[in-house]
Amino acid sequence: MNLHDSEVMAGILENIGYTAAENKEQADILLINTCCVRETAENKIYGLLGKLRKLKYEKPALFIGIGGCMTQQERAAEKIKTRFPFVDLIYGTENHHRLAELLKTAQNSQKTVLELSKQITPVIEGLPIKRVSRTRAWVVVTYGCNNYCTYCIVPYVRRNERSRQPGHIISEIKDLVANGYREITLLGQNVNSYGKDLEQLSDFAGLLAEVNNINGLDRIRFVTSHPRDFNQRLVDTISSCKKVCEHIHLPVQAGSNHVLEKMNRGYTREHYINLVELIRRSIPDVSITTDIMIGFPGESDQDFQDTLDLVERIRFDSAFTFIYNKRQGTPAASMEGQIPDHVKSERIKTLVDLQNKISKEINQREVGKKHWLLVEGTSKTNNQLLSGRTRSNKMVIFEGPDFLNGKIAEVEITEGKLTHLEGIWLDSYY
Repeated sequence: MNLHDSEVMAGILENIGYTAAENKEQADILLINTCCVRETAENKIYGLLGKLRKLKYEKPALFIGIGGCMTQQERAAEKIKTRFPFVDLIYGTENHHRLAELLKTAQNSQKTVLELSKQITPVIEGLPIKRVSRTRAWVVVTYGCNNYCTYCIVPYVRRNERSRQPGHIISEIKDLVANGYREITLLGQNVNSYGKDLEQLSDFAGLLAEVNNINGLDRIRFVTSHPRDFNQRLVDTISSCKKVCEHIHLPVQAGSNHVLEKMNRGYTREHYINLVELIRRSIPDVSITTDIMIGFPGESDQDFQDTLDLVERIRFDSAFTFIYNKRQGTPAASMEGQIPDHVKSERIKTLVDLQNKISKEINQREVGKKHWLLVEGTSKTNNQLLSGRTRSNKMVIFEGPDFLNGKIAEVEITEGKLTHLEGIWLDSYY
């Protein structure tokens, strides 16, 4: 979602006459789009601002603006303004659509302009977007979140859930297809609660079916799904829609019912396991990935073992694993039973080792199979090779001609690595 926000910010800047600079030293404007879901992200921002202090001193006309989730937190914007008075503009998540106006105001001001909306902004349509890719595009279907998991800052900085009108979503995707895009990813903090706030009867399953009927579109993906809202109708729809890819990101967060309840996740371990079994019965060759948090307040040794047991039982294709850290303003920050750092470190290592073993075993089973990949371009790790994704969202690196960029090519897998597959091109593409 933050990456998509950055595309909108770039689109607005280009719309008022700016072009992208090669590096920050050449730039007239630097905009920092922030995240605050974990403390590490915030620390990186403070570190970056500290480095920019020298650049601003050397180049006083340089305009520096900072926006996104971090600035929307209580007191964070004032902290930035005080510690880094050379910042020209500070704005929040509800103000992206006013970027051009705020930029002009700040350029004419002798002090930092601080603009944070306390109100929930209705969905704004028609903002310019500077897409990073020419073949794959993100399309937002919902903004905000209503779940209020006790560890999560997102509902406080992204506000309550707002669904886009289905007609606007379909129109945007049709325009993308007309401009050569072959794959779209539907975005939302919780995509499968789409439509609950709309007056007309609409849900995510119905939206998927509509998108699936768009001529010229090859592939549909979506992130992220909440297990509580993933129902039989959605599973059946995914199974019947040929363009919807066989990959579901389904954050579990913990394998212990005790921890899940304290997190306010709204489902049990048993519900999650049954849901995965339903998905796998209904969608052949599906890959399931997840998010797992370690060290939540009150997590006992048995709670952690329950998480390991669930990982062993489900065998995720991959997992984003991370250590819990406090987010001020969330209920979990003041909970008793905060876990010591050394215990968190031991547990995360055990979990990562287990998941890496499973991921590698699953990838090695891909050897000899043939997949159609949407070729994304040159590999980030070897510029002599191409890379693309299977429908199950596995990255494949292979040797092939440059004209395959943006094409869907057939590849046979020759090796399964921990984080990717390797293959050979079979001279077929479309």
